[in-house]
Amino acid sequence: MKNLLLLNASLQGDSGNSSKLAAHFVEKWQEGEAIHVVKVDLNDLNLPHLSAQEMQTWSMVSDNMSPEQVKLAAYSNNLLAQLERSDAIVIGMPMYNFTVPTTFKAWIDRVARAGRTFSYTSEGPKGHLVGKTVYVMAARGGIYQGTENDTQTPYLRLVLGLLGITDVHFVYLEGLNMGDEFAQHSWQQAREEINELLPAIV
Repeated sequence: MKNLLLLNASLQGDSGNSSKLAAHFVEKWQEGEAIHVVKVDLNDLNLPHLSAQEMQTWSMVSDNMSPEQVKLAAYSNNLLAQLERSDAIVIGMPMYNFTVPTTFKAWIDRVARAGRTFSYTSEGPKGHLVGKTVYVMAARGGIYQGTENDTQTPYLRLVLGLLGITDVHFVYLEGLNMGDEFAQHSWQQAREEINELLPAIV
């Protein structure tokens, strides 16, 4: 059975459009295949900004760590354990101010660890999480796909590629604030894209 990690980053929780699209995608997937889903709402984690003190714990021996250091180290270690166990990752990704939510950036800062998920080599960084697939359910109020204002797509491909994850697929749900008719059309189009994507997955 495949292990699926579902990450949601919408401030609206399950009510957010990106979360709804991600849930729809996972539900359709489950209709064709038994999968084990671990669902994580990044807002519920309340991850602080990464600090030097926390980063230092990554190279420390647990027996020599204070209770506070153990707590700091657990942020990254727990998230990495979830990620490393997963075969595929589905990300509900809203766009806030032309970039990814800060909650998602805080997650990236914990799972992009030199020596753990990637290494520096003479030929550049080499990712260790090869063989995983990511599906990004990207919800936006405007239309940005394929334009210079879509900073999310190249960033996600770059940072996931750093980890060794190069099989990344996007389903875009755009123009949601451009009127009900446009939003309904976008939803229909996104569902059709998911239906076209699933046969290659299941």
